[in-house]
Amino acid sequence: MFESSAPTPLVITGAAGWLGRSLVDHYSKHLDGAGISRVLCLVHERDDITSLSSLIPSALRDRFEVRAADIVRLSDLEAACSGWESGFDLIHTAGIIHASRVQQMFDTNVTGTKNVLTVAQSLGARRVVHVSSNSPFGTNPDPHDIFGEHEPFNPYLGYGRSKMEAEFLVEAAVANGLHAVIVRPPWFYGPHQPARQTTFFSMVKAGRFPVFGNGDQRRSMVFVENLVDGIERARQWNGPAGRAWWIADAQPYTVRDIVETVGSALRDEGFWVKEPSLTLPSFVGTVAEYADRLIQRTDRYLQAVHVLGEMNKSIACDISAAKRDLQYEPKVSLYEGMRRSIAWCLSQGIDL
Repeated sequence: MFESSAPTPLVITGAAGWLGRSLVDHYSKHLDGAGISRVLCLVHERDDITSLSSLIPSALRDRFEVRAADIVRLSDLEAACSGWESGFDLIHTAGIIHASRVQQMFDTNVTGTKNVLTVAQSLGARRVVHVSSNSPFGTNPDPHDIFGEHEPFNPYLGYGRSKMEAEFLVEAAVANGLHAVIVRPPWFYGPHQPARQTTFFSMVKAGRFPVFGNGDQRRSMVFVENLVDGIERARQWNGPAGRAWWIADAQPYTVRDIVETVGSALRDEGFWVKEPSLTLPSFVGTVAEYADRLIQRTDRYLQAVHVLGEMNKSIACDISAAKRDLQYEPKVSLYEGMRRSIAWCLSQGIDL
């Protein structure tokens, strides 16, 4: 269910983040084709204004505006959106995955989302697309399971709980009359990546990325351009509010296949890649998860421990609902996406 209408103003939160930059890059190339009149890009730090503005072609600078706002502070967000056109669409990407304190996740992902929804309703937003995660649903009980369209919540630690609570806020806003929908991407990859993704490439290149057992754990992933396409389709959805879709690549991959594909992509980009050599028994991941739970109870968060605790688990999702409702068809494969990711790193002078 889609509709054609007059050009619509758009607001993007978290516009300086990995996904946010990819959205800005996309709309700077397809502004008129997407039916967007103007774009307000909200960033967290004032220093991000200049770097994000550099992504926007000079011919379109009058149709993009970049403003700084701390979404955790309602007054700050209201001031940043002051004077913006009514009837806008809003894509809410702002969030925090890895933080030094668990409370930061709840501040940004829950309080921040509450404030964004409040402003969206008060300023008369036409539609809101909320970007969630797989973490509110935990992990698959076995490698053959796959998260379905109506998966029950089973949040994985602090981040999962914070994103689950954010989805509850979206549901409440829908009940209060806001036209909002949710997209749920798993692990994504692609240009504009943060340092943690560069570390992933470096570990695969060195043959030191940890693989548990024979690496048959399944992971859904999504190339960032596939994700942007899914978000844009969700933005154009004119069916019932409150819908939620998994947006991922065409099928889940085994961890073994991911490592092998990244290795092949690196080799084809001219790198010498060592054969994988770091194989761990599954109990190491279980111990790391237990340690992660204990650490998070003290409000601390250690990214390396958290990631290790997830690596012996499957996180796979079914995108058939997005294909049915949104006509979403992921166009970029894992190998092609990884090649583009590596090429982007090289273009930015990033050392792998």
